[in-house]
Amino acid sequence: MEVIPAIDIRGGRCVRLHQGDYALETVFDDDPVAVARRWVAEGATRIHVVDLDGARAGAQANAALVRTIAEVAPCPVQTGGGIRDLATLRATLEGGVQRVALGTAAVKDHAFLLAAIAEAGDRLIVSVDARDGLVRTEGWTESTDIEASAWIDELARLGVRRIVYTDIARDGAMQGPNLASYEALVAKGSVAVIAAGGVTSIEDVRRLAECGVEGAIIGRAIYTGDIALPEAIAVAASASAPRSGGR
Repeated sequence: MEVIPAIDIRGGRCVRLHQGDYALETVFDDDPVAVARRWVAEGATRIHVVDLDGARAGAQANAALVRTIAEVAPCPVQTGGGIRDLATLRATLEGGVQRVALGTAAVKDHAFLLAAIAEAGDRLIVSVDARDGLVRTEGWTESTDIEASAWIDELARLGVRRIVYTDIARDGAMQGPNLASYEALVAKGSVAVIAAGGVTSIEDVRRLAECGVEGAIIGRAIYTGDIALPEAIAVAASASAPRSGGR
């Protein structure tokens, strides 16, 4: 399992939200590029960057910062937030990131989703953000009546190969990940699964690795020091080692 540090950008700064609430923001650094360099120095093999302003407003607001991170980081970078049309998706990929993540646009614009699948292929991730089993959009601020499990089945049918699944109630709450949800998704075997939200301890990292997810995005816990990134990477590698035949 790949351990992926998160860099969430709002107003040009590195922040974390509590359960997706923009009113409950903690600023951890004024320089997201410096944060990226730090995670690389500590062994990151991939970085997950979210443009929170873009996710909320529907158009990228921190694209220049994302490009700079992609330029300075020797490891692959994946990003999402505000990618709502094919031109933006292409420009983002051409800007140096390895993968792009769609969230709201995938739910609301079927034609764009199909075009994005055709354009990006394995470089496309769909972010499935759920609360109480139902998908949320617009930077987690808008509820839907779409069941997350059924949505993931539909994405797999359309040709999506990889998702990031976030249980919003666990994100930033330091309560541990929803392991039952990840185990069920992995058991389906229809898409590669990256876990996000609620990774609080090294034991959480170990258990996620053992349940077979492809990656785990870690945010607040590595900023507060509850998890040391090098230790998380080592534990994930050890716990994943006995598994074979994975994606």
